[in-house]
Amino acid sequence: MYIYDKYDHEILSQRVAQFRDQTQRYLTGELSEAEFLPLRLQNGLYVQRLAPMLRINVPYGMLNSEQLRRLARIARDYDKGYCHVSTRQNIQYNWPNLEEVPDILAELAEVEMHGTQSSGNCIRNITSDQFAGTAPDELVDPRPYCEIIRQWSSFHPEFAFLPRKFKIAISGSQMDRAAIQVHDIGLQLVTADNGDIGFKILVGGGLGRTPVIGSVIREFLPRIEILNYLEAILRVYNLHGRRDNKYKARIKILVRAMGPEAFAEAVEKEWTQIKESPSTLREEDFDNAKAFFTEPAYEALDETQAATLLDQQTADNVAFSKWLQRNVRDHKKPGYAAVTLSLKPTGIAPGDVTDSQLEKVADLADQFSFGEARTTHEQNMVLADVKKSDLFALWQAAREAGFATPNIGTLTDLICCPGGDFCSLANAKSIPIAEAIQRQFNDLDYVYDLGDLDLNISGCMNACGHHHVGHIGILGVDKKGQEFYQVMLGGSASNDASLAKVLGPAFGAEDMPQVVQTIVNVFLENRTQEEIFIDTYNRIGIAPFKERVYAKAS
Repeated sequence: MYIYDKYDHEILSQRVAQFRDQTQRYLTGELSEAEFLPLRLQNGLYVQRLAPMLRINVPYGMLNSEQLRRLARIARDYDKGYCHVSTRQNIQYNWPNLEEVPDILAELAEVEMHGTQSSGNCIRNITSDQFAGTAPDELVDPRPYCEIIRQWSSFHPEFAFLPRKFKIAISGSQMDRAAIQVHDIGLQLVTADNGDIGFKILVGGGLGRTPVIGSVIREFLPRIEILNYLEAILRVYNLHGRRDNKYKARIKILVRAMGPEAFAEAVEKEWTQIKESPSTLREEDFDNAKAFFTEPAYEALDETQAATLLDQQTADNVAFSKWLQRNVRDHKKPGYAAVTLSLKPTGIAPGDVTDSQLEKVADLADQFSFGEARTTHEQNMVLADVKKSDLFALWQAAREAGFATPNIGTLTDLICCPGGDFCSLANAKSIPIAEAIQRQFNDLDYVYDLGDLDLNISGCMNACGHHHVGHIGILGVDKKGQEFYQVMLGGSASNDASLAKVLGPAFGAEDMPQVVQTIVNVFLENRTQEEIFIDTYNRIGIAPFKERVYAKAS
């Protein structure tokens, strides 16, 4: 993973000192709330319903064990003993004291972490595939390109105050696990017939009040031009994006208003003026970035021998077998696997992890995965480089720490924003709905029979829970001061990206477990063979679900 040089450390140290002074001036009344707002936001500090919330960047989801232990210590010393993994792979603290935030940022800077540009109308944390560098279907490792773009976008003066927040995701695999089609800019690494590496460029995706699937504006861009082309996109957006209405300020609104073809033409025109600029990348730039993402010291392992050992271990242990099926993925290296640590046990807010658990992840990373771990878009954590011969020992340790719920990719591995329990923007609580649904589906054998099923919950239209792209999406809404929940079906954030359709009128909180159960029942009655939910939905449409759910509700 990327290691900061002396310039990185100096810049970060200066930023912490700067924000310490700004915070002190705000607390003494020298800065007004309006003046302090953009300053705190660009350092990751929100003011939520009950307390400040501090968002910490985890670029492309990668953490080392030292950083994990520092995050744990901060949770224990400055917060309430836990933190939260967000859908953009970041870490959030929900209870810091405002006056102590500069101290937290200073501690983070010591381990090369920060909250810079994790909020505000700027380019946010660059996200990617949690299995980058290890996935068998990977065409190109996206992490060096993520790091190049992170460095370019950090403190970029021209894009510090965009019309609205801006998010970029990069995928280098055949299967999109970075949701690139619902980002402001989605980048798909591709190879030309001659072997040259480049990018397919998508622009104008996003969720929130106006969900949109991104449009392809270029099928192939030579990789040396990626920074110039990003700069061209952002210049067009900065020039033409609306600033009079924050609900119409995202780039997706501009792309829709201009039309993808006209927007692409404007970008190409801007790009021709800045091609071969100092931002044009050289081979040594790629080599330098790749040098931080070399393969760890893999051993030459016998895949057949590893498989035989696992067969022996699973023959007498059903629980271990289920965990292998759901929480363990293939690896590009023989004898290795990638393991997802579930942060979704019933009764715990999805994505929450305690200080002691963070320290346990650090221990597991050191013992089993070359000292590295990763956060995921689905609000879990990953150990990406585990020997298959170590899986049984890892499973035992993960069970003891509360990480071994064998539900990855199932209905109970749901995505959920903090909702009304924390967020001042939320219309309704999300966490209690998530727990009620998990309790409704507490029979794992039944859940396994359903196959892969994405259920996403948001507490408001800002869609931090990505409800628009859940196979089943749930949105909290306000009806005359009462909390209700709107159900959507048919969304997807993968290669077949689609936006869910509203099922009908909203339901009360107490109805939600049975509503989801009825939807699942319709699926089971109509599926063919091992068909998964989204395929059944696409085949039969929304009508059978709507008819049954509202017949049941009436």
